[in-house]
Amino acid sequence: MRLGRATSEHGVFAVAEQPDGTLVPLEPGAAGAAPGRLVAPIVPGKIVAIGLNYLDHIRETGMETPTRPLVFAKFPSAVIGPEEPIAIDARLTERVDWEVELAVVVGAPLRRADPAEAIAAVFGYTVANDVSARDLQFADGQWVRGKSLDTTCPLGPVIVTADELGDPGALRLTTRVNGETVQDSSTSEMVFGVAELLSYCSHSFTLLPGDVLLTGTPWGCGEFMDPQRSLHPGDRVEVEIEGIGVLGNPVVAA
Repeated sequence: MRLGRATSEHGVFAVAEQPDGTLVPLEPGAAGAAPGRLVAPIVPGKIVAIGLNYLDHIRETGMETPTRPLVFAKFPSAVIGPEEPIAIDARLTERVDWEVELAVVVGAPLRRADPAEAIAAVFGYTVANDVSARDLQFADGQWVRGKSLDTTCPLGPVIVTADELGDPGALRLTTRVNGETVQDSSTSEMVFGVAELLSYCSHSFTLLPGDVLLTGTPWGCGEFMDPQRSLHPGDRVEVEIEGIGVLGNPVVAA
């Protein structure tokens, strides 16, 4: 049984994997849902991420709008929870960026699913910060290493179940660095919606309960500002999505 703990205004809950592979929430006070340290609400089997999926972000990069989802991966070892430090290793990277993203938690196996089947298999949603080492990302020519350094995938503070959150395509999402708002947009800017992304991915590989899909980020990334901006030790970054909550992390030197 996999469990993911989180604290919400309604108390502490956990996610339990059932014998058939589906995920269900445990009520506050249930076995496995004891109060404790606020941690990432789930440790995914795999993290599937989508690049260039917001029209406003595409405009700021000057890149062309993708005709199909741009899929890459982040390693689960990058996951941290609320208030855990994002640790920057100056020997590896000097350009560390923020990216607020709606994270989708898969609740049932998906293989070659149509969009209706895919959206029905969503367990819930949480907030992600797709922290990115831009110098590694662009120097490598592919994105996995620059997106997967340790501590570069904060998740939390809670998972909100799909029935409670409602339409994932109309949510405000923001990023603040040291209190300054640097990203402020809506999931309505997504090129490909949640159902379409899950369906597309499921035709290439099986999505399993507990897997997480990161759906892209809007405008306001530091890499594309003039002048460029990056995260540094001593900073604090907070990413927030309407209906889910605020995910805050300090930045430290590794």
